[in-house]
Amino acid sequence: MTGSVWHVAIATVLFVGSHFALSSPPVRRPLVDAVGERPFLGLYSLLSLALITWTAIAYGDAPFVEVWTPPTALRHLSLVIMPFACILVVAGLTTPNPSLAGVDGHAVASRGPVGILKVTRHPMMWGFGLWGIAHLLANGDAAGMIVFGGMTVLALGGARAIDAKRDVTHEPAWEAFCDKTSYLPLAAMVSGRTRVGLGEIGWWRLALGLALYAVLLFVHGWLFGVDPWPL
Repeated sequence: MTGSVWHVAIATVLFVGSHFALSSPPVRRPLVDAVGERPFLGLYSLLSLALITWTAIAYGDAPFVEVWTPPTALRHLSLVIMPFACILVVAGLTTPNPSLAGVDGHAVASRGPVGILKVTRHPMMWGFGLWGIAHLLANGDAAGMIVFGGMTVLALGGARAIDAKRDVTHEPAWEAFCDKTSYLPLAAMVSGRTRVGLGEIGWWRLALGLALYAVLLFVHGWLFGVDPWPL
């Protein structure tokens, strides 16, 4: 189902909603008990792939319905935000994090936050969240606002949900880990609970994040048909 803004809305709501629903303990636990952890993760991944594909196709086929016209200043601001988003995603993917699937969460949490995890304990999620915010600032059409708004809610709301699920366990290693980092980027550093230098984050991670930003700028018009540079 594609070709209208409503299709974009339905696909986005199902994609975002399925992540929150299937990751919530009351839904996840019975399903895992019924089919097993790995089959559940496999089915979860297939469903996510199908829904994000539908969302992307629906977005591409949707008519342009202008809600508002972002001023040039906000388009420039979106370009300023994106390098930080790229660095957070790259550093988040390459730094062991107790919140990531397939990681020994207890061991990583016991070591304490390092590098980018001192900036925020959810760097990858905040990277995608900033990506969504940057695109909301630069796009005033209905379909774009739905998709980028939905992805922002999924990223930042999903990070909050991870914290909520871990907090109820009262695991000492996780609580000690949280004491030295924060959900909001830089909050733990501003409050004096931790400190980090760029070298600890990793110069190669910073360089790779900026390289990703440069590549995205270069291919954006070709891949998505939209010139990211403000007029």
